[in-house]
Amino acid sequence: MDGIVSSWSSEDYDKKNIELCVQEIKEEFGQQFSNSKSILEQHTHTMTIHESELPDGVVFVESKEDVQKVVKICKKYKCPIIPFGIGSSFEGHLNAPYGGISIDMNNMNKILKVYQDDLLVVVQPGVTREQLNTHLRDTGLFFPIDPGANASIGGMAATRASGTNAVRYGTMKDNVIALEVVMPDGQIIKTANKARKSSAGYDLTRLMVGSEGTLGITTEITLKLYGIPEVIAGGRVSFPTVKDATDTVIMTIQAGIPVARIEFMDLAQVKAVNNYSKTNLPEAPLLLVEFHGSESSVKEQSELFGEISSDFGGADFEWTSNNEERNKLWKARHDAYWSCRAVRPEASLYSTDVCVPISKLSDCITETIEDMEKNELIGPIVSHAGDGNFHVALLIDKNNKNELDKLDSFLTRISERAIRMDGTCTGEHGVGQGKRKYMLKELGNAVDIMKQVKNAFDPNKIMNPGKLFL
Repeated sequence: MDGIVSSWSSEDYDKKNIELCVQEIKEEFGQQFSNSKSILEQHTHTMTIHESELPDGVVFVESKEDVQKVVKICKKYKCPIIPFGIGSSFEGHLNAPYGGISIDMNNMNKILKVYQDDLLVVVQPGVTREQLNTHLRDTGLFFPIDPGANASIGGMAATRASGTNAVRYGTMKDNVIALEVVMPDGQIIKTANKARKSSAGYDLTRLMVGSEGTLGITTEITLKLYGIPEVIAGGRVSFPTVKDATDTVIMTIQAGIPVARIEFMDLAQVKAVNNYSKTNLPEAPLLLVEFHGSESSVKEQSELFGEISSDFGGADFEWTSNNEERNKLWKARHDAYWSCRAVRPEASLYSTDVCVPISKLSDCITETIEDMEKNELIGPIVSHAGDGNFHVALLIDKNNKNELDKLDSFLTRISERAIRMDGTCTGEHGVGQGKRKYMLKELGNAVDIMKQVKNAFDPNKIMNPGKLFL
């Protein structure tokens, strides 16, 4: 396909123009602007092994008009723009490979309006997941998407995040109703109204969700909400093998049990969690589950799950609706990242994820564990097993070239393994810089269509360049 953007290079961006852009933004925004080295370094922070690539300046925006003003100035000088939320990215989304301006969205953190009768809320992108649910607590409603980190809603929308509740409540693409977006030319658009469904034209909402800041900058987000369940029960059960655990997941889904969460930990991850969180989980492949509903339905779901798990060798199934005990269990799951760091404190952590059909989950995890053992890599595994997504937390000495080489080849193998099993190189981390080289193998000439869309929206290549595809 001719005339499409195929790659980025430093030749696309004139350094002198970027300097002029930085100067104009500095004059326009005053104390809302910074180019101190410490601030620049903070705005490439990613919880991963990717090397930082610094922007030339950071603007702390406070309104959509601020965002619009920055974008218009950057457009004039063809200066790169990198949106920044909490900074919990794993795939180098926040790096500035060609310099430019980082737009920090954290001061846009207002919950604008709760539409309680419609089960909707409108928020600014800097609102965090925990902040939103704290605000909603007295309404009897909650927002279910839980990627683990206390991420910003804007960042979650940008990467099409999901997490532990996705098996029941879906991912961000299922829960974003509408967006307000500043486009690369500076105009502000809304992608939809507040109706739960629409057949009016292209679905720009879904196009923007997951676009990783490459098509525009979101300034308002309308989200679905859900009623807080009458009873929430959590449980755990251990298994002899990975296959026993994943077969239990498949049977649970096929039986129509509306499980809210069903998380898998391999043996290495269970040991790490026990050591870090001071839990006493049985050291074997483990499923953590959660059920939402009425007291009777939760009891029925838990008992039926217990019967299924026992058929596959599940041992010591325990469940509780006591909030304190349940929260302790899930805190251990959410501490997985830090528990992995503690396994080898002197090492850097590279977290990667893939997703496959659940029928292939056991094969993919087992092959991945065997791969790490063969290549002497340390990488505990956690999985959102209900939707076939799993994460490997690889602990690597960045100063050891041999380990870095092993990491690079392992990342290729795990991504290609998932694609071979009709899966994806990333279930929820997003592409960023880290997964770009697998896109063509996974999607073929659909990547060219993506490039055409990018070029149509952003002909000046200013929106988060160097991300999503090569």
